[in-house]
Amino acid sequence: MDVADLGATLRARRRSLHLTQSETADLADISTRVLSDLENGRETVRLDIVNAVAAALGMSLSLQVTGT
Repeated sequence: MDVADLGATLRARRRSLHLTQSETADLADISTRVLSDLENGRETVRLDIVNAVAAALGMSLSLQVTGT
């Protein structure tokens, strides 16, 4: 998954919950600009922000080993 896929996944989840960007940003304690950057796949968004948005949307991040 690249940053564009991650942003699209978070956007789809937000929309499925019928939340606006403003509402989601408030839940994650970030600005709507930062959320927009994340949803649009900008690579400058920090991991702690991704984690906060995921948590606000009832999601979590995980890693898995591949190729072994």
